[in-house]
Amino acid sequence: MDTNATTDNRFTRSHGKPKERTVAKVKSYMTDEVKEFIRKAPFVVMATSDEQGHCDASPKGGKPGYIKIVDDSRILVPDVAGNRLFQSYQNMIENPHVGLVFLIPGRDDTVRVNGRVRIVTDDELGQMEVELAVKFRDDNSKLLQGILVEVQESYTHCPRAFKFAGLWDVDTIDCTKESQRRR
Repeated sequence: MDTNATTDNRFTRSHGKPKERTVAKVKSYMTDEVKEFIRKAPFVVMATSDEQGHCDASPKGGKPGYIKIVDDSRILVPDVAGNRLFQSYQNMIENPHVGLVFLIPGRDDTVRVNGRVRIVTDDELGQMEVELAVKFRDDNSKLLQGILVEVQESYTHCPRAFKFAGLWDVDTIDCTKESQRRR
């Protein structure tokens, strides 16, 4: 990571510099800790933008391990058929950068990966022996394509946002489930 970019901008001048420990976590490859988290994560949010900067954030899910660790600097995210709007893929054709936030239910920490992508066809997924790995199958459940991410940054992210939101609070989850049942 370019620490000069992190430590010399208007935000750090007005709000302070990040701790050295935080800056040191950002790597240009995936550490063993990051790879293990990704292997266990059943859910990722993928952020993309087109060449004009119009953004899209798309949820992706599957059984833990559905995202393949190719090596220390590449991961493969298979794409299961969804709404077929393909905003993220259109964005990636125009701008090959992606941001990924990996989540594991009940864990307050997360992993972030930023990188460049190459779209992988269904045939290439087959050659790589990637199979559909979802907990719930329906008539539309099939692999369409995927993205191969060349990691430019990866790091573990602290639990503060999860704690602020009480995201995994059991009482909140129970209330949400109850209100959904009443609909």
